[in-house]
Amino acid sequence: MLCDFQPWIERWELEPDGAPFVTLFGNRLLPVRHAGEAAMLKVAAHEEERRGGAVMAWYHGDGAAQVFAHDAEAVLLERVVGLRSLAAMARGGEDAAACRVLCEAVGRLHAPRPDGPPAGVVPLDRWFASLWPQAERAGGLYAEAAAVARELLGSQGPPVVLHGDIHHGNVLDGERRGWLAIDPKGLLGDRGYDYANLVCNPDSETALEHLDARLAIVVEVSGLARERVLMWVLAYLGLSASWTLSSGGDPWQALAIAEAAAARL
Repeated sequence: MLCDFQPWIERWELEPDGAPFVTLFGNRLLPVRHAGEAAMLKVAAHEEERRGGAVMAWYHGDGAAQVFAHDAEAVLLERVVGLRSLAAMARGGEDAAACRVLCEAVGRLHAPRPDGPPAGVVPLDRWFASLWPQAERAGGLYAEAAAVARELLGSQGPPVVLHGDIHHGNVLDGERRGWLAIDPKGLLGDRGYDYANLVCNPDSETALEHLDARLAIVVEVSGLARERVLMWVLAYLGLSASWTLSSGGDPWQALAIAEAAAARL
């Protein structure tokens, strides 16, 4: 498999530092050393991941893993190796602390930057496209989520570059550098969207147990109204369930949290 990485190993003068592996979504990763520092070489499997690499570079290491080099297909990242896990915190009696870390990570990523949005970021109205046909076919919670999503998309605040996938596995312990985000989707739109997914993870049982406490933390840290946060949660979960269905999965977890969110609106 090393031959798959050879062009970047040569171009960026890297030294392999571990076994290569492939993620669930087909991205190829290789631990390397770059100028003596631990790094991770990631070769994207599809356009969404390539867009994410460009957004990672745009962050310039502020709230996210540092990018040492990147091109249209690959990104060379700081290797984040801290031992703390937000998922373990959430499941181990520290859910509020983990939620607060995630909210603060979102705020840091949304901070104003001197550069305009990177090329190729996807507007939220396009990102939600797969929800509309599912809402027409299935009705119920999908239709309710679609109606809420249309209302939100029609009343967005000033657009910001959105990470698009903030959850307990995408904000890692950077030790002295603090908590660092990885794997953005690269979206553009209302900042409220980035708080929705963090409320719904790392699993439905934990999310449902702590839903009200998490909503209170999001409202406190973000300054958003509770109703609007709940609306983004419901809209996001309808979209997530639609994606799960389209890939042949069972969306029961997303729908269970969506039902709880809808009951609070």
